[in-house]
Amino acid sequence: QVRLLESGGGLVQAGGSLRLSCAASGRTFISYSTAWFRQAPGKEREFVALRSWSGSSTDYADYVQGRFTISRDNAQNLVYLQMNSLTPEDTAVYSCAATYYHPATRSSTWAYWGQGTQVTVSS
Repeated sequence: QVRLLESGGGLVQAGGSLRLSCAASGRTFISYSTAWFRQAPGKEREFVALRSWSGSSTDYADYVQGRFTISRDNAQNLVYLQMNSLTPEDTAVYSCAATYYHPATRSSTWAYWGQGTQVTVSS
């Protein structure tokens, strides 16, 4: 069982940066791949980024490639999403997710989800 809790969202101006955090519980969390997804009002949830449990692979959606970075601190059971050069189109609720399925891909079944944190980018 894995529980996830996001933090770090807020209001930022276009061009600014935010770092989201996802705190995970569970002694075997190191074995889980992790990802970030987002959902804007009136839109379906979409993939943002993932990092394999080993750290050997990452994957980013085209619309965040080069601007966002996913990372982990396994000692602290934390997953981060560093977001730079934010635009109003990045406004959404951002959720972290975890899966024990290997290899994890953006279309995998992500069994564990946090409640999400709101990111609002003003123009």
